Amino acid sequence: MHIYKVGGAVRDRLLGRPVSDIDWLVVGATVEEMLANGYRPVGADFPVFLHPKTGEEYALARTERKSGRGYGGFTFHASPDVTLEEDLIRRDLTINAMAEDEAGTVYDPYHGKADLDQRLLRHVSPAFAEDPLRVLRVARFAARYAPLGFRVAEETLELMRQISASGELQALTAERSWKEIERALMEAQPQVFFQVLRACDALQAMLPELVDNSRALAALEQAAEHEQPLHVRWACLLSSLAPASIKAVNQRLKAPRECQELALLTGECLTQGNQALALPAAVLLELLQKFDVYRRPQRFEDFIAACEMVALGDGKEGYPQADYLRGAAAAVRAVDVKPLVQAGLTGQALGEALKGERLKAVEAYTPS
Repeated sequence: MHIYKVGGAVRDRLLGRPVSDIDWLVVGATVEEMLANGYRPVGADFPVFLHPKTGEEYALARTERKSGRGYGGFTFHASPDVTLEEDLIRRDLTINAMAEDEAGTVYDPYHGKADLDQRLLRHVSPAFAEDPLRVLRVARFAARYAPLGFRVAEETLELMRQISASGELQALTAERSWKEIERALMEAQPQVFFQVLRACDALQAMLPELVDNSRALAALEQAAEHEQPLHVRWACLLSSLAPASIKAVNQRLKAPRECQELALLTGECLTQGNQALALPAAVLLELLQKFDVYRRPQRFEDFIAACEMVALGDGKEGYPQADYLRGAAAAVRAVDVKPLVQAGLTGQALGEALKGERLKAVEAYTPS
């Protein structure tokens, strides 16, 4: 039995980046041997075990063969006679196909170290084209390592184009696609993810609404630079689309509720946000009420953040509307309902009176 660190742990150590999760590969062992050593089985499709003390994942060396459509259409074979090289060749990129033994020796049969040095994302073998999910994974790695100067090798881009043309991307479930998109959105340069997808014709298949939308990518770039959370980044990405298109994208990808909600509200209200300084008091109050700034103040803050990122992406040097909108929201939240209740108002009469007081607060509001 031989145990190796594999994949990202080896790659990131060689790049001098922090290593968080470690994947372990076990060569020459049987399932029975792993169980006898206290490992707990967790793999549904192939033998993966949890270490009895650390809880880290240990996978038996395996090969795979294409047996159906989509990223799940593979038959796996795990046995003690599968070699390290046979296991590594099934991996996506050369930089992910390196292993390190307990003595610190790196095994690099597919020249991943050379591609690290050349800042290249290159596929290991032609079998790369059998898994459509790899299109999204490579684009995500491009987004992660763009600050280090990495690019996708042209021959790998060509294989990604073949996958796009094959229709295999349509076999990806919405949940699996969203998981990759979500991770990509939180990378260092998420706009690169979508640029790579466009370069390999995958964006047309998955998100045609964004194919010719450089404004959306500029807003997303700003959101990443300002370390905005996921739902704000998603709202920025979809901010240039019509509300009907935003709904369609949200439903197609089954984005989380918080992402769907903010993206749609931003699409519907971005223009009003940008025109905030000139909005009549009644219109501004309607905007504040649409966001329910009384009970959900953070949602309005997130909207303001998305508007600001779009403006910065458009080349604006600042966004004075942000402080104005915050001040207006604070003014209406400061209106006290107690005097109206004490005056005996209830039901519809109370609601109308409260709205009137809030309108007065907006009319009286002047930014400091």
